[in-house]
Amino acid sequence: MTTSPEEPRKGSLWRTARAIGWSFFGVRKNSAFQDDIAKLNPLHIIAVGLVAVAILVVALILVVRWVATA
Repeated sequence: MTTSPEEPRKGSLWRTARAIGWSFFGVRKNSAFQDDIAKLNPLHIIAVGLVAVAILVVALILVVRWVATA
């Protein structure tokens, strides 16, 4: 029996960012989620997720500072 090698995951940075963005909103179709699992690289998901969280935290801090000084 010959085993076929695994297909390399072919996820672009834009596709990963879009998947993370939809995940932040909590709006995702199951079929799109399954497609992301099959095609996106887990390390890319972690990296983009950490960057997105950092941007969100900085944006919230800036909004709070702006509201507090107004």
